[in-house]
Amino acid sequence: MSRTSFRSVRRVTAAVLAAAVLVGCSGAAGSSGESAPDGGEAASPGPEVTAEPISAAREITDAKGVTVTTEREPERIVCLVGLCDDMLTELGITPVATNNALLYHPDFLGEDADGVPQIPGGFIAPEIEAILSHRPDLVIGLEDTHGKLAPALEGATTFWPVQPATWEDSVGYLRNLAALTGRTQEGQAAEERFRTALAGAQEKPSDETALIIYGSDENFGVATPGTDVAAGLFPRIAGYPWESRGVEGSYSLEEILARDVDVLFVETLSFGDDDGQLSEKLAANPLWSQIPAVREDRVYEVDPEVWAKGRGTRSLGIVLDEATARLR
Repeated sequence: MSRTSFRSVRRVTAAVLAAAVLVGCSGAAGSSGESAPDGGEAASPGPEVTAEPISAAREITDAKGVTVTTEREPERIVCLVGLCDDMLTELGITPVATNNALLYHPDFLGEDADGVPQIPGGFIAPEIEAILSHRPDLVIGLEDTHGKLAPALEGATTFWPVQPATWEDSVGYLRNLAALTGRTQEGQAAEERFRTALAGAQEKPSDETALIIYGSDENFGVATPGTDVAAGLFPRIAGYPWESRGVEGSYSLEEILARDVDVLFVETLSFGDDDGQLSEKLAANPLWSQIPAVREDRVYEVDPEVWAKGRGTRSLGIVLDEATARLR
């Protein structure tokens, strides 16, 4: 599988690591938190878990400076990115259509996701006609992937391009959507659930080291706290011996072996027909068996819909739960 395909999927998780103190709470247009240098530790031993109240609004400006205005509370929402499905689930809303499989996770809609139509064209090229056929009040997509759809949607619906970079951004988007939909109490409760989960995970961080790797074949990648929202949580709960090397591209097992990793979380990204797990393919390389995590049978395939594509508070809460359960 080409690296271009990998970059298209993983670029949606682009993040700047903020080892931010969970102090202060989000405003309706975003969230607060003081940043520490990449890989740094949270500066406060007692993170705040209480969220500020959210006020309903017909216009919001998100953390990226995008202003969204709706004439009324949007009810028919089409999701082109997993963050949208995540936020709607937190708010108790079902999208009228989506283009991903996140809702099938048991902590989302599970089997009831069968009732949510899929937009043809997939994540990269969702079909405009199919989107508009659902008469949406609001369409939420990823800015760097779906921003090009804006001209075709203009005048027919409201398009909101999102681009989460940190978990604080995800919380901010949740608060924005809660304000627009009038689900203010649900939004505040969801934020507090996540903040509580993160605070609990930080109380007793593991001394072990962990990494998240992703891909479908030997041209795999490593999720970096400088480029991945889920990975950005890890320096708070364990050692994460990886920093961005400043360029895109595949990584080698030699690089992984040199990090002496205790636990590996693997996101198998499939494009088209399922052709096996990434961990099984990497096992053909003799270096794979030398990695401590492999020797100790501590390699865990995780759901990429949640770990790689969710990026919202519910998905990140699942990541925290599954990661801390595997760490000692």
